[in-house]
Amino acid sequence: MPEDSNTGAPDPRGRLTSRILRGGTEPDPRFTLANERTFLAWIRTSLALLAGGVAVEAFMAELLGPELRKTISVLLLVLALLIGGGSFFRWVNVERAMRRKTPMPLPLMAPVLAIGGALVAAIMVVFVIVRPA
Repeated sequence: MPEDSNTGAPDPRGRLTSRILRGGTEPDPRFTLANERTFLAWIRTSLALLAGGVAVEAFMAELLGPELRKTISVLLLVLALLIGGGSFFRWVNVERAMRRKTPMPLPLMAPVLAIGGALVAAIMVVFVIVRPA
């Protein structure tokens, strides 16, 4: 069984946890829980984007043409995929940084979300302007 870096005793969480976190010292539980809440916020954002992509495809047939509807749906679904998948790696990298007392990694998902959201919004703005009243 892997050892706990703080005590040298066997790590009760097991081998997988030790392999994922790769050493360091156990941070203050408040920081670990804050990191977990941030992870869950990214997951909620991903689920909202997923629901938005499904809703556009399912309920916007009368309002949007098939190409525009599919484009917006796919953009939202890809954003959901990137944010949902990236949130785990973000959580692990922050947890490792806290354990090693190194600077926090940059949140690479934030620009992805900002650019993707802006792209979807820009498409909708063009659609609203071009659409006859």
